[in-house]
Amino acid sequence: MAQAKTFTDKEIRRVLDYIATRPHAVRNRVMLLMTFQVGCRVGEVAQIKLGDIIDSDGEVRDEVRLSPEQTKGKHARTLFLNERIRRELAEYLKTIRHQDLEKPLFFTQKRYGFTPNTLAQHFFHLYRNAGIDHASSHSGRRTFITNLASRGVGVRVLMSLANHRSISTTQAYIDVNDDMKRRAVELI
Repeated sequence: MAQAKTFTDKEIRRVLDYIATRPHAVRNRVMLLMTFQVGCRVGEVAQIKLGDIIDSDGEVRDEVRLSPEQTKGKHARTLFLNERIRRELAEYLKTIRHQDLEKPLFFTQKRYGFTPNTLAQHFFHLYRNAGIDHASSHSGRRTFITNLASRGVGVRVLMSLANHRSISTTQAYIDVNDDMKRRAVELI
């Protein structure tokens, strides 16, 4: 089975530009960025609750702890949110009406939480309609890991961020591209 496509910055921009023209743009943008900037699996994005994201003061947390029930493999994990994704989440929170901390963070247009399958299909259609071929719901996660690797983040840190149990699994996510090779030979 082929690995999920990794995105260039230009392709990410293309999808975000497409999303900006569609209904539910803020929601779709944040869901997508949770995969590209946080490394979430699509199932984790679907399982995040409002109470996971905001603290007792209503502010977006910088760390989100997911329970084993919210993750693949039933292993709890911590998501580390950078300033950019916290700002995106804060903007999204202004658009939602409910304050029930136990409800899903992201809703379909029929006001139900996404299932992992419906969210994977949703991402597939967003990518296809934006003109990105061979992308899947796992593309954001793979791009996240590849981008961090290309910036010199060690494989043990990547393994922990990805919540993998094996370094070899993490290494399989890292896509090597021509820019990475160019930078490598410039080190000599």
